[in-house]
Amino acid sequence: MADVRIQPWREDDLDLLRQLNSPEVRQHTGGPETDEKVVGRNARYARMSGTGPSCMFTIRLPDGTKAGSVGYWERTWRGEKVWELGWAVLPAFQGRGLATAAVRATLDAARAEGSRRWAHAYPSVGNPASNAVCRKAGFTLLGETEFEYPPGHLIRSNDWRIDLTGQPGG
Repeated sequence: MADVRIQPWREDDLDLLRQLNSPEVRQHTGGPETDEKVVGRNARYARMSGTGPSCMFTIRLPDGTKAGSVGYWERTWRGEKVWELGWAVLPAFQGRGLATAAVRATLDAARAEGSRRWAHAYPSVGNPASNAVCRKAGFTLLGETEFEYPPGHLIRSNDWRIDLTGQPGG
């Protein structure tokens, strides 16, 4: 397993978010955003981190190099409050298992928060790398669904779910 750590997002992580705002990284999530939106997103991520149930993290290598982002936030899905997970890894660091390791660490953080049984991820059906992360991290594929992301744009996604409690039926 890749050696990574996750660190709560801070205001000074804006440069990482700008790097992640590339056509290559955002090809399955609606494409790059304007710099104004990236700056706003950075502020939201920093507010989320460490202050409440939702949290965004930077993915870091052992030497402190920032390799990507990962996080969880509340979503109502099919009438139930769940955690949604999302992640992005810079191209230079893809294919090394960093996303899977970071998702596992983020699931541990969501599990420790303790308020939700289920975590979901909704990668595009055309995104084999993110679907592989879900499978390797222990999610169960529930099937395809229409998913709105970014707001106002429907995409065909896979609905992956993982039980954070270990209860029967998960």
